[in-house]
Amino acid sequence: MTESGDFDDIFKTGSIFANRELVRIGHVPKLDRVVGRDQEVNAIGQALGPATMGGPPETTIVYGKTGTGKSLVTRCVTREGHREARTNEVVFQYAYVDCSDYQTEAKASREMARGLANNLDANIDIPRIGIAAADYRDITWDLLENYSVDAFVVILDEIDKLDDDELLRSLSRARESGKASTHIGAICISNKIEFRERLNERIDSSLQDNELVFDPYDAGQLREILLNRTDAFEPDVLDEDVIPKIAALSAKEHGDARKAIDTLYEAGRLAEKQDTETVTIEHVNDAVQQAEINRFEKLIEGTTPHVKHILHALALLTADNPAEEVFRTHRIYTLYVKLAEREGADPLSEDRVYRLLKEQSFLGVTESNHTGGGQSEGSYLEHRLLRDPEIVTRALRQSNGD
Repeated sequence: MTESGDFDDIFKTGSIFANRELVRIGHVPKLDRVVGRDQEVNAIGQALGPATMGGPPETTIVYGKTGTGKSLVTRCVTREGHREARTNEVVFQYAYVDCSDYQTEAKASREMARGLANNLDANIDIPRIGIAAADYRDITWDLLENYSVDAFVVILDEIDKLDDDELLRSLSRARESGKASTHIGAICISNKIEFRERLNERIDSSLQDNELVFDPYDAGQLREILLNRTDAFEPDVLDEDVIPKIAALSAKEHGDARKAIDTLYEAGRLAEKQDTETVTIEHVNDAVQQAEINRFEKLIEGTTPHVKHILHALALLTADNPAEEVFRTHRIYTLYVKLAEREGADPLSEDRVYRLLKEQSFLGVTESNHTGGGQSEGSYLEHRLLRDPEIVTRALRQSNGD
């Protein structure tokens, strides 16, 4: 029988974090915490400036790689524009739509209507299913009219994930077609610089020539960003080398502020789990490795057990034969059969494994090349693992719940 007091400390969180929200992915800080993006803040501010005075916002297309601050700057400046408008006795509203989550016209239109309704504190029931995309947009137009909204901006994040251009077309023509008297604009965020070339010609002609590119952060900017989040931790918890180390690694590998902040958070979590009093370089190294494991696990998420057995076989061969970089299909197949049978699975044919290995090369997990083996052997396919074999092995175990 367990004593009632045995669980007194099960929710103890340690003494590492003071406000962990500041280093969580998805947290949108106040504008004064946005660093290293002064020019971009000003550019978005100029595009939204007219809306804070009751005029038409300028539709803008924002490009840049993941983690360069596109969404952060856009959401912070838009929120600040909403506050500025109130001081001018102007009703400026906005809605945020992550198109990677809402990829169809109907889902994105519904999310736009829900976002606007939430910001207006409107007591309105918006059905999840059962009505058309145009009906969701009609709800938006009605809200704008009923609440006397002067200007409305829709942030379409990862807009290249949308199935078509109909929502953007509707937004760009809403006032002209008489569906709304509100001034309406959009901020279109894309990781793909060629996004505008894919737009319907009629839509492209209705957009202002506002385009903004966010470059990857350099080491100095990343260091400033991380220093700006140190109040997420208790005083004197971070070793002095931790932030310079994360900034240098992040600048060298990707220039991604989101990943840099996440690495800092994961290092803190590891220190917390170990019940230590400080976050050290060792915690950073472990956090970087765990992040790579998590990214690879996400990459193989949804793949079949046989694909995992195949990758496990290639990872084991790579780890056990450090002098070799590439391995023939048959060699991988032989080990794959043993791993599959050990798990109680019926192995696939060698031809099927050959095809699955080629598929993994398209995903950037492996590299497959044809090689001539001379007259006696003919040509054959060789495969090379593009990831650290230890990372792959640990990710596969993690995905299996081991």
